[in-house]
Amino acid sequence: MSNIHYPQFCALARAAELIGERWTLLIIRELLLGPKRFGDLMDHLDGMSPTLLTARLTVLIDSNVVRRITLPRPVNAQLYELTDIGREIQPAIRELIRWGGRFLFPPVPGDTFEPDWVLLGLDAIAKRTPVPEMNVGLVVTHGKKSAGFTVAGGQSGTAIQKGITNCKGTLEAPFDVVLQIVGMGVSLDDAIAAKRAIVSGSAALVRKLPQLFDLAERRRGMMTKQ
Repeated sequence: MSNIHYPQFCALARAAELIGERWTLLIIRELLLGPKRFGDLMDHLDGMSPTLLTARLTVLIDSNVVRRITLPRPVNAQLYELTDIGREIQPAIRELIRWGGRFLFPPVPGDTFEPDWVLLGLDAIAKRTPVPEMNVGLVVTHGKKSAGFTVAGGQSGTAIQKGITNCKGTLEAPFDVVLQIVGMGVSLDDAIAAKRAIVSGSAALVRKLPQLFDLAERRRGMMTKQ
């Protein structure tokens, strides 16, 4: 059981008891990106001890939010994944990311960053209304690490997928530059001229990337309210 208890008969209090423990939301973040081995979780949760990770996973498993699975031979590895109940938290995580984005910058010295996390960040600012049909490749870099995504637009809105598939234009840049481009804080041409971004294939297609996100509209709305 969780160490947190709020003596209130309230669904929000129960949710806070389960996911309000330190590191728990970040464990869920990792598993939203796909099943993970214990070692994979440790690698992406820098500063968390194995003992604490075991304790947090135990609570989540006991609550039917996470389950343990074993891959068949020859892999024969044990992984952790979200249950159907666990995956139902994704809309709430999306809104927390949208809300937390306003506090993201400036970066705190010493903070770690994994390019894989960008999938959830971009999903949080993806448009949910019809957008132009296109596939744009995106490679997010951070030092020697990188992660590739396909940003796909269509009638149901924008979808972000791992890997680059059927993309006639691809943008490669650090995450902060990607945000500046999709938020229309800097033009693609200026980012390229500053050697902060690289485009492969159709630059005209990559210039349409901001149309697939609502970041620019959100920023204008926030400035209007100030």
